[in-house]
Amino acid sequence: MLLSSNSNLSRKISSNLKGKLLFLLNQRIILADQNNFKTVNIYMVAFFSKWLTANHLTTLRVALVPFIYAGILIGKDDHLILFSTWTIFAFACMTDYWDGVLARHQGQTTKLGKLLDPVADKILIGSLLILLVALGRAPALLTVILISREFIINALRSIAATEGIIISASSGGKLKTISQMFAVGFLIIHFQTIGIPTHDVGIILLWVSAAISLWSGYNYVAGYFQALSDK
Repeated sequence: MLLSSNSNLSRKISSNLKGKLLFLLNQRIILADQNNFKTVNIYMVAFFSKWLTANHLTTLRVALVPFIYAGILIGKDDHLILFSTWTIFAFACMTDYWDGVLARHQGQTTKLGKLLDPVADKILIGSLLILLVALGRAPALLTVILISREFIINALRSIAATEGIIISASSGGKLKTISQMFAVGFLIIHFQTIGIPTHDVGIILLWVSAAISLWSGYNYVAGYFQALSDK
């Protein structure tokens, strides 16, 4: 009995030690991967910053819109062309992240860049949503809500600036843009891909994006009136 109990205890201790060793090993692998990613990212930014500025990438995002537009129109019934168009769209969306990284790396966060960046996002998303509505692949109601929200908030932002009111940006604005990019991306592909009903997923994400847009817009309006009453 005593020998059997000791044997069971030894097995439990051995199992616990193996579990802890595996956990520590996994943690080290994850940390190593993160460090490698950061190193590669730093080298890439240092390399591209020799020839590009953040404003170049922002301008490129707008310049790619006609090509994406043409790809959707030409390949509206061709899965391969639509998927290829989606890759261009995905690249354009990624420049929204890269231009910020590059601006911080170069220490060149300019007023022009702060103006161009949100405008480029609106041109990219707004123009493609209008096209998708024309093709019957996006709900007109949601598109009207999303675009109207942008006009209202931009007008309010201009009014706040003339009155010297500064309203801090919320995380909702960036979350809104990311959700719209994912929604439009799925709607561009349209046809089922690797078992994913991309059109249905895109519509769901567009509803989510509309909810986030209204929520962030409400927060901005509330922030404006709060700042106005405190002035």
